[in-house]
Amino acid sequence: MVDPLEDVQIELGLDDADDAEALARAVSARLQRSPADLPQLEIKKRSLDARRGRVRFLVTVGAVQHDREIGGAAPREVRGPARVVIVGDGPAGLFCAYELARRGVASIVVDRGKPVQPRRKDLKGLNVRGQVDPNSNYCFGEGGAGTYSDGKLYTRSHKRGNVRDVLEVLAAHGAPAAVLTEARPHIGSNRLPEVVTALRTRLEGVGVEFRFGARVTELLRSPDGRSVVGVQLADGTSLSAVVVVIATGHSARDVFALLRRAGQRLEAKPFALGVRVEHPQPLINRIQYGQAAGHPKLPAASYRLAQTQAGRGVFSFCMCPGAFIVRAPTETAGLVVNGMSLSRRDSPYANSGIVASIELEDLAGLGQFDALAGVALQRSVEAAAFAAGGGALRAPATRVSDFLEKRGSSSVPASSYRPGLSAGNIAEVLDVSGLPLAERLRDALRFFDRRMRGFVTEEAVLVATESRTSAPVRVPRDGESLQSLELAGLYPAGEGAGYAGGIVSAAVDGIRVAQGIAASYPELADSTNRVISAGAPSRIGGPQ
Repeated sequence: MVDPLEDVQIELGLDDADDAEALARAVSARLQRSPADLPQLEIKKRSLDARRGRVRFLVTVGAVQHDREIGGAAPREVRGPARVVIVGDGPAGLFCAYELARRGVASIVVDRGKPVQPRRKDLKGLNVRGQVDPNSNYCFGEGGAGTYSDGKLYTRSHKRGNVRDVLEVLAAHGAPAAVLTEARPHIGSNRLPEVVTALRTRLEGVGVEFRFGARVTELLRSPDGRSVVGVQLADGTSLSAVVVVIATGHSARDVFALLRRAGQRLEAKPFALGVRVEHPQPLINRIQYGQAAGHPKLPAASYRLAQTQAGRGVFSFCMCPGAFIVRAPTETAGLVVNGMSLSRRDSPYANSGIVASIELEDLAGLGQFDALAGVALQRSVEAAAFAAGGGALRAPATRVSDFLEKRGSSSVPASSYRPGLSAGNIAEVLDVSGLPLAERLRDALRFFDRRMRGFVTEEAVLVATESRTSAPVRVPRDGESLQSLELAGLYPAGEGAGYAGGIVSAAVDGIRVAQGIAASYPELADSTNRVISAGAPSRIGGPQ
């Protein structure tokens, strides 16, 4: 009988990156054991290491765990009346409903936007005609802001919850198996909608109800005003509830106002604001991979950059290799841009947010002490970008080389931004903030060029504005129960409440909130519910 194998990390050259036999030989050599003495192997983690001019793959390998089902505990049938209303069908709301169903708690998920397929038509109208549907756009609709952006699944939230659980649930509903092993997994905007639809279909199959085109306008409270009892919808109907989860994402600004009207305290929180930088992808490949650039086993190169000066950080955000810049406003008179990539990441362009942190001291220095001061600042810069672009479609842009020389551009390079760029001076857009954002970005770009020689070039362009990095507001909640401190039964969750920063961290927070609800309201669970299987059990396979 073969004894168990401890996980071991193996270094593989590019030519052996996908060769299972080469991997087995390397493990045998490392452990000084013949292949016959090894158990069946599987890849636990794989990362690309291009440091110090050497490009190779680092692969962590272990013994296959037999009869292991992907996706963990299955949702249970929840046919009883739903007494939990989840507002928002992004990752926080979706995974909150999934975890509640695991625990036998019925819920209704309401979202102001549309399901993924009809949502595509509104995105086309946004990109082709400049028409902004305030309820259906890149930020609002089934799956949330991540559905049509990039689908990046890497996170730093491992200490906050079970990240592996989130990845396995996604894999069980159609995400590529590589999300379970890659160090920087992503799904892609062409595949993530199918995964989101499969998750919703699974939950509908066990009794979870979904309502789209259902914008919440008010929280309903008990006569004494101390607890929530439901929500009011824009069409005049209402839904009663014992628990209301607010999981509306970082851009649902009207939700902050309705929370205030209901007596919920809000707090301003730090956020970041800046621009998108776009380079030719082959240039980034050469900078990162050196002579290995162009090797068929190498993916489009990415980067992560950061600089801190005088207590203020400037950093790359949501870096998208092989990607597109897309128009992502939620309001008609403002311009927001974001990055999007498909699963192949085969666009000839790379883009990333380059954003500066805005601290509470910055807002106070502007004389803005209100909890919504950050929202007001975002709006002012977005309006300036809209005006500088010349209207509903074009985005203002400046070559990086011109930006560093404190001048506008008379022309800009070709771009992935389909509506088109308008050459100008984006420093004037940033200056509307009243903060030295342009100067902070200039200092950082010079530093980034020292880290990545060639980063500053006439081929690179800055596009305004990247303003929706995170919510500039936090909705306070109890640290243990995760329930509102002001309103019993109200659970702030995810990015919009200030407790997450991406697909996975929002999903993790949604799961934690569901666990808090189950602990505080055990009477909501139906003990007669039975498990509904998604199909035949799936085992995580060996090396791919």
